[in-house]
Amino acid sequence: MTAVAALARYAPRYGLEIGEPEGSEWLRVDRILEPDSPELTELLKRDDEASCHRTAHANSLSMLSFYAGRAPATALLLWALEGHVLDVRPQNLWVRPHEGHGIAAVAVRSADFLPGGLETLYDVVLRQHLLPLAEELHRRTRAGLRQVYGGVAAGCAMGFCAATREEVTVEPAYLLERWQTFVAKAPGGLARLGEVAVAGGKLVYLRNTCCLYYTSSTGQGTVCGSCCLTPREARLAAYEAGRPILTV
Repeated sequence: MTAVAALARYAPRYGLEIGEPEGSEWLRVDRILEPDSPELTELLKRDDEASCHRTAHANSLSMLSFYAGRAPATALLLWALEGHVLDVRPQNLWVRPHEGHGIAAVAVRSADFLPGGLETLYDVVLRQHLLPLAEELHRRTRAGLRQVYGGVAAGCAMGFCAATREEVTVEPAYLLERWQTFVAKAPGGLARLGEVAVAGGKLVYLRNTCCLYYTSSTGQGTVCGSCCLTPREARLAAYEAGRPILTV
């Protein structure tokens, strides 16, 4: 439990509440994953109200990128640093949404570890959770599978990248190697959907898919710092200069 709690020093997204939470604002992840679940409808509604999306397609891509960048972040960093797999199976995991974008808090039933390594991590983070969520969003909104998987890839990448961005950081070269190990054989073909690179002394993600945030009323034509609509070298130069427009 101490090792899990200590990860919050790297960035707020790694903060994790231990124990089954109380209150109707908490959503259990296995219920979010049920077909046509009201919990997923609520997450989409909050993101739509925050950005005023023009299409359900764009709404789903935006929601998934923010969600995937928060819900599994602690488990991803713990594996990267220590090789342990936290028990974040959907029935053991809760999220509390922000009023607008993304997730305000994440809770896990207990800070228990599962036996196994990378394949177990793939199972609990991707096969049981983020990929089924992406597929449900594809079914609901007709967003392309490659695009929703792109949101999964971007969110998982931020589980590694964010730990290189605060006052207390992990060595970028080390986390880059761990990301490359993670993504090389990740289900869903995540390796083809973007690239993690070092820029400005930190890890950054360069997407090969677009979340369509720029089409929203809030986005007003502004593309994300990682967006594939901007040439790769221009994105890297912006990150080097410390002026990316938006990151997940």
